[in-house]
Amino acid sequence: MAAFPLNTDNPLMEENKKVDIRLLSLDEIREFFLSHGDKPFRAKQVWEWIWKKSARSFDEMSNISVATRKFLNDHFIFQSAHSSVVQASTDKTLKIAFQLCDKQLVEGVLIPSESRMTACVSSQVGCSLKCKFCATGKLGFTRNLTFSEMYDQVAIISKFAQEKYFHPLTNIVFMGMGEPLLNYENLTTAINRITSPDGLNMSPSRITVSTVGLAKMIKKLGDDEVKFNLALSLHAANDRKRSEIIPVNETNSLDKLADALKYYYSKTKNRITFEYLIISRFNDSLADAKELAEFCKNVPCKVNLIEYNVVEGTGFKKASEISVRAFAGFLESKNIIVNVRKSRGEDIAAACGQLASALNKS
Repeated sequence: MAAFPLNTDNPLMEENKKVDIRLLSLDEIREFFLSHGDKPFRAKQVWEWIWKKSARSFDEMSNISVATRKFLNDHFIFQSAHSSVVQASTDKTLKIAFQLCDKQLVEGVLIPSESRMTACVSSQVGCSLKCKFCATGKLGFTRNLTFSEMYDQVAIISKFAQEKYFHPLTNIVFMGMGEPLLNYENLTTAINRITSPDGLNMSPSRITVSTVGLAKMIKKLGDDEVKFNLALSLHAANDRKRSEIIPVNETNSLDKLADALKYYYSKTKNRITFEYLIISRFNDSLADAKELAEFCKNVPCKVNLIEYNVVEGTGFKKASEISVRAFAGFLESKNIIVNVRKSRGEDIAAACGQLASALNKS
């Protein structure tokens, strides 16, 4: 095989030493064909099958000769994620367990609504940040997902959307397992494949990346002038409370985050979404709402108030509807855009903060 560089730190190389073809660039695939005396246009054919048509094997590549497909099989593999278990909620939300090529498991969610079909995808196996309200944090961290594993989740969930609900995927949120900005290169490469005209061709304006708040990486998003949307999991607008439930706040204080968000906005002009899990007797008072309203002055933003979804062992409880209405009403009185997000998929542990993959713990 030709000796050309691989643009990856992928930890999953097979014992047989075959390379995952999806880790190669278009130029590298073209060089492979040229080095074996074949036509360079084959590379574009293969590339489109991989990223535009989401092929999982060379046998699917019907406009390529059987001999060429066999030749590719001799040299390359597909290290794909596969849907392992699918659970359906009473509200039609689907939770999908994805088995990775090293037998690790992550979860993704398809959230249908009247106007949207949203894929919630994971970026890591587990998470290292140990947020107190989140089931995923209890798993600890195993490894980063590759960009192709993130792409696979989107492609598979998109297929479920079409097959189950006869509706195309409209939105993608990186709000599943893991902290996306701790897997920055794979995340941005995955989004490039998803949004590219020779990939899934989805608009970056339909993609949202959620972070618990890493100031340095938020500034990097600004430097890279990303086109997708940013959501900050805020959940408290004073440092004492926020550090209590989000340990990384100790090194990424609200002042640092405000500075990073201002920088990000100056570079991208993208409105920021503040996600706020509203928890009974912790962050649901009018005093908390006033602190949040003050923090919202830093950048153009909107607030998603999210019902807390019970996670065993946290001791946290869902705020009352009266508290939620009063909280939202106060923010609206300050001319802040507020959306109250009802739980989806809570009965199958698919709601926000609940993804932990019981299969991983078996």
